[in-house]
This record gives sequence, C-alpha cells and structure tokens, in this order.
Amino acid sequence: MRSIWNGAISFGLVSIPIKLVNATENHTISFRQIHTEDGGRIRYRKVCELEDREVTQGEIGKGYEDADGTIIPITDEDLAHLPLPTARTIDIVAFVPADRIDPLQMEHAYYLAASGAPAAKPYTLLREALKRSERVAIAKFALRGRERLGMLRVVDDVITMHGLLWPDEIRAPQGVAPETDVTVRDKELDLADALMDTLGEVDLEDLHDEYREALEEVIAAKASGEAPPETHEPAPGGKVLDLMAALENSVRAARRSRGEEEDGAKTAGEGGQETETDGEGEGDAEVRHLPRRKAARTAPQKAASGKTAAKKTASSAKKTASGAKKTASKSSQTRAQPKKTASSGKSAAKKTPAKKTASRKRTA
Repeated sequence: MRSIWNGAISFGLVSIPIKLVNATENHTISFRQIHTEDGGRIRYRKVCELEDREVTQGEIGKGYEDADGTIIPITDEDLAHLPLPTARTIDIVAFVPADRIDPLQMEHAYYLAASGAPAAKPYTLLREALKRSERVAIAKFALRGRERLGMLRVVDDVITMHGLLWPDEIRAPQGVAPETDVTVRDKELDLADALMDTLGEVDLEDLHDEYREALEEVIAAKASGEAPPETHEPAPGGKVLDLMAALENSVRAARRSRGEEEDGAKTAGEGGQETETDGEGEGDAEVRHLPRRKAARTAPQKAASGKTAAKKTASSAKKTASGAKKTASKSSQTRAQPKKTASSGKSAAKKTPAKKTASRKRTA
C-alpha cells in the first residue's frame, strides 16, 4: 500500500520512524456530468472573475474571505512560519481508556507502518505496551495543512491511528431529542428487549452494499445493450398507531426469518394489522414492516381448538341421542297402534256372533 505521509511517532524520548497508510477505501460508484443531448463531458474550468479568462494551476494561490467579502491573500511562506511542531511528528500526549473516546469524534483511519529495520524494535515496544495496558494513545499530528488530533490503538499486530475531531468541533445535540413527554411502559421495553435478543448479533463480514451491487448490474446491462434488471421494491412503510402490536409483529417476523418457532404470544390486531389503541404508549412512527408469512398455529392454539372441537362433538352427540330417543318413541307408538287395531277387531268379532245368537232365540 502506498504511503501518504512520512514522519515519526514521538513517544517520550523515543522516536519511531513510520509511514502513514490509508486503512480504508471508498467503493462508492461515482458519475460524470454529461450533456444529455450528445453525451459530451461537462467539465469545470478555473476562471478569474476579474479578467474573465481561464487560469493555470500555477497562477492559483490561497486566500481567506473576510466577513465583508474582502479576500486576504495567504502565501505558503506565511504558513511556513506558523508554530506547528507536529509537522512531521505524531506526538503522543497521553494514554487513556478506550471508552473515554466518544465515537462522534472519530474520522478517518490509518495504518502506521514501521519505516525501515531500525524502527522495528521501538514500534514493537509501543505496540506491546498498548496491548498490555489496554489503553489507547492520544496524539497530535499535522496533515494536509492543519494540526489534527488522533487516537492510536492496536489492530492485530499493527498500530492504527484514528483521526479525531477536536472537542469544540462536536455540536451539542440541543433541540434534537423529542420535546414531548413520552411514557414507555415495561411491557414495551420487554418486547423491545425480546426483539433485540431475536435479531441477535451479526458478523460484519456478512454485510455488503446491496445498492452498489444493484447499480453495478444496471451499468453492466446498459453497457452490453441489454435492458436493466428489475429491482425489488422496498417494503412499504406504514403509520403505526399501536406500538405494542408493531413490536410483537416484529418479534414474530424476526423469529420466522431465523426459522424459529413462535412462542404463541397473542398480537393486538388480527393478522398483524395496524390497530388503534386508546391507552398510553400511543404514538406515530414510521416503520418498515418485516416480510410476513402465514404463521403456523402454536401448541396452545391447537389445544384450544381441540377443546372447542370436543365440545362441538359432545353437543352434536347429545343432539343425536335425543333425536334417536324421539325416533324410538315414535316407532313404539306406531307399533302400538296395530296392536290396538287388532284387539279391537277381535272384540268386535266376538261381540257380533253373540248378538246374532240372542236374536235368533227370541225369534224362535
């Protein structure tokens, strides 16, 4: 890797020759401005406003614009006389615990490489001292015409330096936090904790820039004369009126995405739809809904449905039994009617001959 700065680390009376190497690189796809009618490049030219002509790089210097618009020329000689002891030195001023550094202060990262064989021993000494102390070094250094603040720490077996903003360059977060009073309930915090636990940790090596990959596909397709590939539309955001329902649905979706079974917790709103509550915890928020699939019924739900089915079966059995009794009663009545008819027929037959015999005797 190409060095961008050569100097030394000043560690008390110890001087360690080093080279500064960029530790990061930018993979953002950049575009050129073109004339849309013919595709010609649009370029910026440096023109003097007073003479209205283009000037060369050798004719360009530095100037400070005052509040009233006056330009004060500043030459390289003026800058050379500034008291800048860290012009070629990374001057370590203190060692502090790493948690004392606010991440808001961190800027670019650099690798510090030992410059030559004589620098190997003091370089290793500083590296091992930082490891054993579990602290970071705070240093001053000059780069690109200004003095900067830096933090030195060890990554693997390399001393790394992070550029830091000066404390007065960090703006106070006044007027940023919500001004309205909001009460967060314990149940909401419990669900937020459950969502955090479900999402878990991630290996940063697995993360990648999907937008850049999609843009590269579009460029490659247009370069080969093909139609750009269709891109997936982002999940629609929605206005959530029930924070509890949103949290519960998020936990369910996160578990499904990890292939985990749901715990059977009930969600406000059927099917994960947005519902409006009249209690506290109500607020407006824009969220991105996680992809949902039809959830399988959990064991408690199956048991409940089984009990319901058993009740229905028992009820239908009772109805069937009562129907059978009624049918049996009707059939018994039907059977009894022929018997009565037969008996009445017999008695009628018996009575008729007796009457005829009696009348015959009287006639005689």
